[in-house]
Amino acid sequence: MRESMKAVVIHEHGGVEKLRYQEHPVPQIHDHEVLVEVKAIALNHLDIWVRQGIASARLPMPHILGSDAAGVVAAVGDSVKNVYVGEKVLLAPGWGCGFCVYCLAGDDNLCREYRVLGENAQGVYAEYVKAPAVNAFSIPAGLSFEGAAAIPLVFLTAWHMLVHQAKLQPGEDILILAAGSGVGSAGIQIAKLVGARVIAAASTDEKLQKAKELGADDTINYSNLDFLELVRSITNKRGVDVVFEHVGKATWEKSIKALCKGGRLVTCGATTGYDAVTDLRYVFFKELKIFGNFMGRKSGLLEALKFFPQRFQPVIDTAFPLQEAARAHERLMNREQFGKVILLP
Repeated sequence: MRESMKAVVIHEHGGVEKLRYQEHPVPQIHDHEVLVEVKAIALNHLDIWVRQGIASARLPMPHILGSDAAGVVAAVGDSVKNVYVGEKVLLAPGWGCGFCVYCLAGDDNLCREYRVLGENAQGVYAEYVKAPAVNAFSIPAGLSFEGAAAIPLVFLTAWHMLVHQAKLQPGEDILILAAGSGVGSAGIQIAKLVGARVIAAASTDEKLQKAKELGADDTINYSNLDFLELVRSITNKRGVDVVFEHVGKATWEKSIKALCKGGRLVTCGATTGYDAVTDLRYVFFKELKIFGNFMGRKSGLLEALKFFPQRFQPVIDTAFPLQEAARAHERLMNREQFGKVILLP
């Protein structure tokens, strides 16, 4: 086994200029871990927040970013029985302690010791990465490494938001904001699997056309139109049953108002700011329900994987060589992508 590898590393928080492509030691695994030779990496906004120091500001340096990867198992610990050397796998991005009340209930994402690749554990922007063996899942037949890397974080999150949290039902109306994002494109597909009517909102007509191709029934370009007024028009003034929210401050007020009586809002992020204002009169008069969502149960990712590639498709935007991670970050920051931006070691 090689002693060193190529990786993209940060030595301090800051802009894209802090991303360094350099030699780094190959991780050493413990009995319960696997070492994966990385074949494809998918970006998330979390990567940007960690680089900037918005998330995980006190990380030990140097640090490797990245939560989503697919590759080939290169080595396994002595106690590993669920995967074998040479198997093609994707990695679930997070894990808990395994012993607390949340982990034992299956809610590993609520564990106080929860760790996420690239956030508070060394990440996947590298030729090799280590992870607990329980996080290594076989890649469904028919998927490329790039497609497999595009799945874990966004489908785990979107599945938890819609299936476990909001409990979306057939025939319900759902508004999916930032439909061009990785989690948005996953949300569209999951909502259509359930049998809901999807109203997709995005910032360009090109993104909305791709949302239609994924199954969206109605689309809204919210860069030049009032999405609240159009939601009211599309639903005959009733409002939607569910809002799939992860934009934050810029859309929050209208997201609340877009809900019907008894409606549910589920949120997993705040890319435009976290200090949104909530008019509580709408919450109690309309008996609204607001669900926070952090990642998702590992079991939810297993549930979602059953539908690849027959019902679900990973949505890939652009691929860059690993050494061009800065360009990939800029594409994500500029909101130019539809689906997942990929890095190839």
